[in-house]
Amino acid sequence: MIEFIKRESSTSGQERSSVTETVAEILSHVRDRGDEALRYYAKKFDGVEVSDLKVSIHEIERAVHQLPLTLFEDIQYSIGRIRSFAEAQMESLAEFEKEMIPGVHLGQRVIPVETVGAYVPGGRYPLLSAAQMSIIPAKVAGVKEVRVCTPPTKDGGIHPAVLCAAYLSGADEIFRVGGAQAIGALAYGTETIRPVCKIAGPGNRYVTEAKRQVYGVVGIDLLAGPSEVLVLADETARPEYVATDLLAQAEHDMDARAILVTTSRRLASAVLEEIDRQLRTLGTAEIAGASWSRKGQVIVADTLDEAIQITNDLAPEHLHVQIENSRDYLDRFTNYGSLFLGEKSSVVFADKLSGTNHILPTLGAAKYTGGVWVGTFLKVVTYQWIEDEGVAALAPPCVRQSHREGLLAHMRSANIRLTGELDSYQPVS
Repeated sequence: MIEFIKRESSTSGQERSSVTETVAEILSHVRDRGDEALRYYAKKFDGVEVSDLKVSIHEIERAVHQLPLTLFEDIQYSIGRIRSFAEAQMESLAEFEKEMIPGVHLGQRVIPVETVGAYVPGGRYPLLSAAQMSIIPAKVAGVKEVRVCTPPTKDGGIHPAVLCAAYLSGADEIFRVGGAQAIGALAYGTETIRPVCKIAGPGNRYVTEAKRQVYGVVGIDLLAGPSEVLVLADETARPEYVATDLLAQAEHDMDARAILVTTSRRLASAVLEEIDRQLRTLGTAEIAGASWSRKGQVIVADTLDEAIQITNDLAPEHLHVQIENSRDYLDRFTNYGSLFLGEKSSVVFADKLSGTNHILPTLGAAKYTGGVWVGTFLKVVTYQWIEDEGVAALAPPCVRQSHREGLLAHMRSANIRLTGELDSYQPVS
């Protein structure tokens, strides 16, 4: 038996339609009016008048000097951890060339995307790690230019820590532009912001919708919705740990989704009580509490096998497994953005600085894709070169297949390499 203690609410179709239309209008304006549109939306949405869209090196240097030494060192530490993991991923990707049959040589190349636009959200919190998660793997992949867009603060600047994190992560250009209009600028280009080949980075529903609408003009990393966490726990889990892990993601946004799947009714009750207790002293309780009330969910399963199946069906962004001998179950989990095994492996460590990426699939997308990694910014492409011996092996079946398909120019292209003439080889039907 599965018991749903809390059920989530859904976004209305009318609300989604409104976002889609608003974003389409913004993108059209940016495509047609360029910088003028960016300044218009900065005043309309951010409440600031922006003269210079691009951040100068003097502003960056000033931001670095404004940071407390401990914060500067923490940023450097997290950059080091994220870069090290991206470099390890890069080492796992190999180019090769192999003679598959005599005279037929096939190969694979790994080529970085030339330019990337990294979107760094502003909003409620200065998300330093958001800059690092998209910029660092791109630079490790070998991307030549990374252009960063992030919303301006009320004084027209950028939060010093965000600016510092973006610069130290390897950003080549930084612009004080946010929202759907930033995505439009990176996709179409303006007088100040040159277009890119691919856009990466999280954002609100307007940013996500803008990425959806410009896809095809540029590549995108993925379409990520509000943050999600699923904690799978048995009777050995600590209620206070589980509660903090659920609330840590709930405080991101009122639409964040926190789910507990457990085999223990006693633990489920204890976690619900602990969440109520922690909310009374949590500084972000207004957001976290609203998120838990609207989207929070507790599911009690009869067996661990059933709990694992539920988890794979839900395909959460963050999956935190707090069961006995959790590492023994690694291969049982197939659908998740990022996996955290054992009670000490807090999702928060990966959110900030352990090294794995926090730009991850949501809303069930983990069933068919992973999150951002160094490969997000690479193109794996193929090539071939064929000798006479290879032509002798490949051409006859190719001619026959082309003939059956009625593709006569295809047939000739293969045949002329076999016989030196257009139609001298007569395929057997």
